[in-house]
Amino acid sequence: MHDENDVLPPNTHLTFIRLTPDGAATPIDRQLAEEVPVVIEYNGAGYAVLMATPTDIGDLVQGFSLAERLMTREDALLDVDVHRTDSGVIARATLPPHRTEGLLDRVRHRASDSSCGLCGIENLEQAIRPLPRVTTTSRADRAAIFHALEALRDHQPLNAATGAAHAAALVGADGAIRLVREDVGRHNGFDKLIGAMARQGMDWDGGFALLSSRCSYELVEKAALADCPLLVTISAPTRLATERAAAAGLPLVALARSDALLLRGNAVAL
Repeated sequence: MHDENDVLPPNTHLTFIRLTPDGAATPIDRQLAEEVPVVIEYNGAGYAVLMATPTDIGDLVQGFSLAERLMTREDALLDVDVHRTDSGVIARATLPPHRTEGLLDRVRHRASDSSCGLCGIENLEQAIRPLPRVTTTSRADRAAIFHALEALRDHQPLNAATGAAHAAALVGADGAIRLVREDVGRHNGFDKLIGAMARQGMDWDGGFALLSSRCSYELVEKAALADCPLLVTISAPTRLATERAAAAGLPLVALARSDALLLRGNAVAL
């Protein structure tokens, strides 16, 4: 489900020259993915600027707020007021009063001067904070993963048009793709998916998340905070990502391709 008031479709086309080894040079018209600054404000104060595709902004802010631990999955959904400008997008959200202290604490750490030794230590502690243990379990088997990998391309209209967008998909235990969000940034795409799930009242229901990207530690953290039972990525993980996943009890499947995949962690159905 997309909120039409929350979507700014990409519409930029440019002409390129297509060069081939045989010496041919052919003009070709290409649609380009939009990438604009998205300013996120909470309770009237600026908090972050993301470079993102200007679609599904409400989903993005909802998922980003969960990833930043400014709220939990048990909190009420955010009401996000989206303003488009010539320079980008401003998204204004209001956190409930009981989350104000956490907001102020995060703002303090984000704004601190890391040139100070103490501040630097505090920033490192904030960067690698303990993760909650994943409490859900995936029922998907390897056949379901391969099925989803084969179907994912058909759920990526922005990438089909531009070749410049990542996808994050909610996949059922049977391998059927239930929901997809796209963005030029892999982190934004996953935030959008998690936010969309929250706003639409959807859960993992024994399925998994499928991402068309490498597995960085930030994506592992977003998955753990969303209580995702299994994270599947197209490309390889970093060492820190595997360590953080193990600490959270999050099974990983990486380098997931049509002919093979790599499993790390305990995923019983696989």
